[in-house]
Amino acid sequence: MPDILNDMFVKNLKPESSEYTRREKGGFGVRVMPTGRKVFFYLYRIDGKRRFLNLGSYKTKENPDGITLAKAREEYEAERAKVKALKAGRSEGADPLEERREKKAQREEKSKADTVADLVDEYLKKHAKQFKKSWEADERLLNKEIIPIWGKRKAEDITKRDVTLLLESIIERGSPGMSNQVLKITRKMFNFAVERDLLQHTPFAAVKALAPNNSRERTLSESEIKTLWESVNNAAMSDEIRRALKLVLVTAQRPGEVAGMHTSEIDGKWWTIPAERSKNGKEHRVYLTATAFELIGNTKGKTFIFPCPHEAKKQPIDSHALPVAVRRNLVWPLTDKKGKPLYGEDGKPATENKLEIEKFTPHDLRRTAATFMAGMGFMDEVIDAVLNHVKKGIIRTYNRHGYDKEKQQALEAWDRKLKSIITGEACKVVTFNSRMKKA
Repeated sequence: MPDILNDMFVKNLKPESSEYTRREKGGFGVRVMPTGRKVFFYLYRIDGKRRFLNLGSYKTKENPDGITLAKAREEYEAERAKVKALKAGRSEGADPLEERREKKAQREEKSKADTVADLVDEYLKKHAKQFKKSWEADERLLNKEIIPIWGKRKAEDITKRDVTLLLESIIERGSPGMSNQVLKITRKMFNFAVERDLLQHTPFAAVKALAPNNSRERTLSESEIKTLWESVNNAAMSDEIRRALKLVLVTAQRPGEVAGMHTSEIDGKWWTIPAERSKNGKEHRVYLTATAFELIGNTKGKTFIFPCPHEAKKQPIDSHALPVAVRRNLVWPLTDKKGKPLYGEDGKPATENKLEIEKFTPHDLRRTAATFMAGMGFMDEVIDAVLNHVKKGIIRTYNRHGYDKEKQQALEAWDRKLKSIITGEACKVVTFNSRMKKA
């Protein structure tokens, strides 16, 4: 005769040397283990096959995380309804045990899913390092901004809300530009994951930049150029970085391309930046003036012009070293004779600007040179040729002129102008327009 389970009945069940069960009509029952632990179950059949579904252990003082009889009976009724519906052929029917197995498999599969740290690693190896010259910048950004916050989380669990909160936190710490950069790079990484079928969707869909994306327009004035040329000599940076910064201003080339300069790229008075080092993937010839050679120094042998200070590393200084050095010297911490930080009246660390001019970046030096060349009357086409900007539109297809002569004229004119700014001595600067009038 089937038992009728109630709290008193279940409570009074005593353990024996081997487990045993008590159950009601319908398959609801309790299993008593030799340890005294009691487990509720649902016994049923599907297609003649016996099924045993664990509903949870009985809640007691010794087992506070268990479930009550009432809760177990509620679970039993819900699962029994699924079995009845399945046998009747209704759409809501299901085999509870199979459902459990499927959910367990899904949990196990999810536990194996890539974390954000795994995604960062795959993105860098299979995309950034293969297709982006600036992959090191991506790596630095992801390691600094993403890994510490999301690294251990499953990539598929990142939501649009997570993205918004991350971008807001970066803005709140006073780095709106970095917020936009994080959006750009991380969005690309998640799109990469979707393209490779690592994720079903990206949380960056319809996410817009939260900070204004202002293009930089900073150029240095003549007085700032003169001040910087002198102050950089006493700044807290290596000689390689000092010379590289000055060479960016002299040649108007990209800081990263200047930092990686090698003697093998110099032939006579021309420096050829190979396609693999050029930002736009195009080989670029740069005329080297007398000032440029003073900064470059010895060109004999096969070596980097600005070698890494670590002798064991046969590589140039990192392009990232230039902006880092500038930022540090613009806000250099002051200390006492014992090396302890000094603080101002406002309680904030006391600092000094070792470069003695307003905030700027190494790239602003390139823009400054281009601006002065424009001021001397050189046409946009010539300045674009000096800067190695890609031609646009139909001119890109039909104009194959290398502009070597014009680039030399522009850089020589800028060199004379720069010398007059630095020395304060009057110097005849012949502009492109005046040349044309005399011709």
